[in-house]
Amino acid sequence: MTFGEKLRALMAERGISQRRLAAQVPCDDGYISKLINGRKRPSREIAERLDGLLGAGGGLAALRPRLPAKRAARVELSALGLAAAVQAASTHRGPVAPELADYFRDQLAGHYRADRYLGPLRLIPTGLAQYELLCELANAARGTLRPRMWALAAGYAGFLGWLYQDAGDIGRAVYWHDVMLERAHRSHDPHLVAFALHGKAMLHADLLDGHGVIDLAGAALVHADALAPKVRVLALQQMAHGASLVADEGARDECARLLDQAAALVDLVDDEYPWGTACLTPHYLDIQRATCLVRLGRASEALTIWERIIPELAAAGARRDVGVFRARQAQAYALNGEPERAVTIAGEVVDAATGTGSVRMVRELQGLRARMRPWVTEQPGRLLAEMLAPLEDT
Repeated sequence: MTFGEKLRALMAERGISQRRLAAQVPCDDGYISKLINGRKRPSREIAERLDGLLGAGGGLAALRPRLPAKRAARVELSALGLAAAVQAASTHRGPVAPELADYFRDQLAGHYRADRYLGPLRLIPTGLAQYELLCELANAARGTLRPRMWALAAGYAGFLGWLYQDAGDIGRAVYWHDVMLERAHRSHDPHLVAFALHGKAMLHADLLDGHGVIDLAGAALVHADALAPKVRVLALQQMAHGASLVADEGARDECARLLDQAAALVDLVDDEYPWGTACLTPHYLDIQRATCLVRLGRASEALTIWERIIPELAAAGARRDVGVFRARQAQAYALNGEPERAVTIAGEVVDAATGTGSVRMVRELQGLRARMRPWVTEQPGRLLAEMLAPLEDT
């Protein structure tokens, strides 16, 4: 049985229509049709998402069509490269200079800044090379320098997880977030371990797994009083995202409570960690609040926030981040019954997604398509479909 045939059979068995399934992914129902008919090859993320939604227990995801031989070979070589990094960890000889820790720390902080402007594709090769070298140095280091080097290796692994997540390669993102957690434990730094759990929670938020987000962010906050304020801010805002995804009764008030707790801690953030600095960027918690409100269908409340903060964020020039936020703003306009304004913004986001390679932007645009379904046969809906057509294979 092919992937499409299995998908069709599961939908019939569960009594779920293409439109309803597409809304849950979310994606366009035409995309579901193409999967059923074998005209599209699903990404690993989509295959796993559909498998979970249909309760296939891995049976559907296992039928995802294989890559052509040449591309499969490139993927295999890349995976071997990751394994080689572990093997290379014992090749360094001689003492490790403590100054290297400061060097790699400064480099990582710079990478996080650059990511806001460049997107993932340009930074992954550099991150991989530096991670491999850090593993080599960490294994050779002794005394108090050794956990410092493992902490930096964990930071680079988390950064790679984030880059792959932004690029839409969920399989590699999962791998690197798991690597980060293992390296964080080697560092003996409880703040870094909690930050690694926050990273995994963020990944589950992108997978729309609200309960998973709450589980992981809750684990990060088990010893909250002992954690650095930065880590608590990050974990609390992930708890809010989890609450908005689960959307139980009272979710809006719970999100507000968690984000208010985080806001009370932001001014206390004062550490030298090179990771997690996003919480210090302008309007960070406003962004999280507006995102949660869109998920909960509170369009007018979300728009009040987006319209206040988007101009300042755009002026800062972080094209990738602003593209994601603008797509969410467009979703709020669609929810608010303003399809023309939503489509106007979508056009700007499509250009940014093409320029940065950010699949997160594409996913937000797919979410907009689902919210624009009431106008699918009208001019705004047709214009949006035309805009998004070049991104369908992303």
